[in-house]
Amino acid sequence: MRVLSDTEESFQSVKVLCEAAHDAKAEDLVVLDVSKMSGFCDYFIIMSGRSTRHVQGLASALDKQMSRKRLKMETTEGLADGQWVLLDFGDVVVHIFYKETREFYDLEGLWHDAPRIEL
Repeated sequence: MRVLSDTEESFQSVKVLCEAAHDAKAEDLVVLDVSKMSGFCDYFIIMSGRSTRHVQGLASALDKQMSRKRLKMETTEGLADGQWVLLDFGDVVVHIFYKETREFYDLEGLWHDAPRIEL
């Protein structure tokens, strides 16, 4: 049995999270490879929800899917408000935004040098 490297394991997590986000009807899903620009993670996954409830539901769906894979979140921020929820899975950080909040903070613009990953 082949053991996955940390980078391969991180990318597998990205694929699982993106599939769960797609199944939960996430909008405008973007994956950024920040591994060469960040000391705290390898990937950002950024997505939008149609309402604060949808944002909270997306966070719940992603957490459940990762728990099934026996991967626990390290930190969650913003879940109660549902405007910007951050899910920290170590090497993968997920940002789930209410649409207007995403436009205001423009993470894609702040990290414009990070390569986008197409899945």
